[in-house]
Amino acid sequence: MSRKEFSEHTGIPVRTLEDWEAGRRTPPEYIPRLLAYQIKFESIYDEKAKRNVSVIQDADGNKIVVINDIVFKGKRSIQWEDVEEYLKRYVGDIYSIAEDNEIIYIGSELPSEYAGSVYTKKLKGTAAKAKANAAQAIPEMIEIASNGIFEDNRKPKHGRDAKNGWYRYDTRFALPVYGDDGNVERYNIFRGRILIRYASSGKKYLYDILEIKKETGKSCQT
Repeated sequence: MSRKEFSEHTGIPVRTLEDWEAGRRTPPEYIPRLLAYQIKFESIYDEKAKRNVSVIQDADGNKIVVINDIVFKGKRSIQWEDVEEYLKRYVGDIYSIAEDNEIIYIGSELPSEYAGSVYTKKLKGTAAKAKANAAQAIPEMIEIASNGIFEDNRKPKHGRDAKNGWYRYDTRFALPVYGDDGNVERYNIFRGRILIRYASSGKKYLYDILEIKKETGKSCQT
């Protein structure tokens, strides 16, 4: 942005910006923090709009993440390397589960685990397509997660990365079903289990999304 555009965007007078840049005045410490927060909030809003994802409630008041685009179609099979590449955009992000305010981090292992786990490799057809496209809604699926359950770590190979154990949460999402005319006829609803590793550092990291199943006989209109 030009100085004038930045002034109009933030509400900070041009003269004040000129004084800051010239070193004649120094902005209060909280100003850069507020600007950083504003930029981050705007980028999150823009990314959510770009992903075309929304959160709705069903008739029982339970939340569903609605994914309005099918990005990973896969006529025969899903190209999981594309899903892995897509997931890299989340690495380093931090999200919160609304139900219990738990902070969930996205580590560098998520893309490869999500796209290449033993569970993922066994998926076929509708379930594979559902998991692949659920990658678009990772932030919202964490946000609406519920019914968290703790379990101890039982595998020596996770003695470090999940030293403090694991958490599993329920989550739900919906994907569009298209008619022959290319228009959306309905949305199929799926449920899944978010797997979170509790690291030795005390941080909780999203590790994978498992047990993805279509809710039989349930669909929704939006």
